[in-house]
Amino acid sequence: MTTKHQLPHHSMADLAAPISPRLSTEGVPRKLEIDGDRVRNGLAQLVLTLVKLLHELLERQAIRRMDSGSLTDEEIERLGMTLMRQAEELDKLREVFGLKDDDLNFNLGPLGRLL
Repeated sequence: MTTKHQLPHHSMADLAAPISPRLSTEGVPRKLEIDGDRVRNGLAQLVLTLVKLLHELLERQAIRRMDSGSLTDEEIERLGMTLMRQAEELDKLREVFGLKDDDLNFNLGPLGRLL
């Protein structure tokens, strides 16, 4: 049985929020407070974002190779099936962690959205 971990939409800056120093009266960190659930969910979001980015890069490369004619019909079929299965697995993992597709599209500030 899988459990869902709810994670609200965050930006890259929010990923550091689960780890916040506790300051003494002098402003010096005394103790580091770590929220384990937020760290786990933030890490899952980051890893799934990287996997999705790699998946999209692989898809683009496959399209370039198909357009150039460097793949046989059998290779195209195999590549298509592999990419489809990979996308399905990514969707399953995204659901396990309660993420929407947009949660994997980080805002990079002036550079715009990642995906």
